[in-house]
Amino acid sequence: MTDVGVMDHEETPGGEADREPDPSDSLRTFGAVMQALREHAGYSRTEFTDLVSFSKHTVESVELGRRMPDVVLVERSEEALGNTGALRRSAKYVTRGRGDVGLAAWFRQWARLERVAVSLCTYECRLVPGLLQSEGYARAVVDNAIPPLSDGQLEDQVRARLERQKLFRERPNAVFSFIVEEYVFRRQLGGAEVMKDLIGHVLELTAPRNVTLQIMPLSTESHACLDGPVQLLETPRQQRLAYSEGQQNGRLISDPKEVSFLCQRYDTLRSQALNSKDSRALLERLRGER
Repeated sequence: MTDVGVMDHEETPGGEADREPDPSDSLRTFGAVMQALREHAGYSRTEFTDLVSFSKHTVESVELGRRMPDVVLVERSEEALGNTGALRRSAKYVTRGRGDVGLAAWFRQWARLERVAVSLCTYECRLVPGLLQSEGYARAVVDNAIPPLSDGQLEDQVRARLERQKLFRERPNAVFSFIVEEYVFRRQLGGAEVMKDLIGHVLELTAPRNVTLQIMPLSTESHACLDGPVQLLETPRQQRLAYSEGQQNGRLISDPKEVSFLCQRYDTLRSQALNSKDSRALLERLRGER
């Protein structure tokens, strides 16, 4: 399996997902230092890409401050440039631009992959997925964080969740599938009015033809995803990836065997959950009860 920081550019989709939407000064500075060290060592960009086994596009993007430096790229660059420690130490202080503010560090690469995915599948058993959260519900979720967040941190996280929902408007040809446990919608997080507004928001976002929502009913006697929530996507290069998140951590999974297992579980869960029509009818009833 491959952890979040070790996927090369050749394994992930190209294009805008590789660019930071608003690069920070530290990102540009790191890139300039890396380029200066490479040139001081006498390597052209092409020669250097052969040494570190990363594409020329990736190296160029990092040097120009358009992309976060990959952990593996930093280590290989250190080895190729004399092991001074300069890149390894400075990489710890590199921050992204506004595009990733409000997103957990372990989630950022997955969020970037979401932007170019041709399909995205999400099973959630803890709370309504971030892509479907209303502003009131998102605020209730973030407000329950322990330890408490500052007002600025709270606003950043709510803004980031709502920004991700642009995917529905910007990717009308991508396929979105959600399976959510019924009790998630029955929990009164934030109060009855917040939940009523949330359900209306979910019904609106999942109305288009390319978006499917299924509810896993409380009455089910079989369940294929008892190990917890999971997200799956397919890249434009037909690579399937998975993401699993827990307490203060997340893991990007690229191992084909492990991803295959998770896809089998998700496909089985689809057959166990209510169909889209019945799921929407259930949400309408729940909204009417509030």
